[in-house]
Amino acid sequence: MRSGTPRGPQVVALGGGHGLSASLRALRHVSERLTAVVTVADDGGSSGRLREELGVLPPGDLRMALAALTDDSDWGRTWSAVLQHRFRTDGPLDQHAVGNLLITALWELLGDTVTGLDWVGRLLGARGRVLPMASVPLVVEADVVGDDGTLRTVDGQVNVATAHGRIDHLRLHPADPPACEEAVAAVHAADWVVLGPGSWYSSVLVHLLVPRLCDALLSTKARRCVTLNLSPDAETSGLTAVDHLEVLHRHAPDLRIDVVLADPSAVEDVAAAERASAALGARLVMRQVALGDGTARHDALRLAAAYRDVFDGVLGDVGGP
Repeated sequence: MRSGTPRGPQVVALGGGHGLSASLRALRHVSERLTAVVTVADDGGSSGRLREELGVLPPGDLRMALAALTDDSDWGRTWSAVLQHRFRTDGPLDQHAVGNLLITALWELLGDTVTGLDWVGRLLGARGRVLPMASVPLVVEADVVGDDGTLRTVDGQVNVATAHGRIDHLRLHPADPPACEEAVAAVHAADWVVLGPGSWYSSVLVHLLVPRLCDALLSTKARRCVTLNLSPDAETSGLTAVDHLEVLHRHAPDLRIDVVLADPSAVEDVAAAERASAALGARLVMRQVALGDGTARHDALRLAAAYRDVFDGVLGDVGGP
């Protein structure tokens, strides 16, 4: 067990899925006072099945965040692998993740979502806490403009994430969901709040649609860092780095950002990205944070170094891919 005063700033990271996992794997090297606030709108795969059958929060993104916070020890690696393991059978357990079942079992036994997640964190020796952004399962709904200009409504996180066309507007059902009180408190107590990377609409922007959580993000004394994706995904196909920032501003016009962190390879027009960042109140900081293998994946140690510079105020740019 770690002893002494936890090191590093108090950091809250918001998102879901692989994007949040990438930021958490980096942030665990920078701070021991780390909280992940995770979307609860997933309706696909193992999470969707458990959500539909048992009426629980979808556990998958919460599971991935917990796995990302385990340390690089035999204990951490083993339990992270157990949490992420999926059964492969011809029966009803096919593709269920062990961690999803474990989390759901603890929720049933303990009767409290946050307490159950804390117990899994203790089992894993997680370097931080994982919380849901809301205390009820959510449904994402989007207005999507097709290539022919027609407007259609798409509902469900999986459908929104894979919709063909440009997402014009995003909503949640219920429209005024109860925020997780511990998540709201964490945002108010934070030194830094990190948004992104991740699926821009269905994992990042959805946090701004939970009213009390959004209010906390607007009123907290914490500084705010937006981490841009390395490349567009299915739901942001055709969007530039500048477009991502403009979409963020459109959905939360009063949200002020301090730093926009981007890999040079992901910024098509640096001057335009600087202007879009300034419109949010932010400075654009470019760092090489991608793996060197040509894939659109973050390198945990490079991203950790970038976050450390941001938190310490060392903001000189490192240019060139």
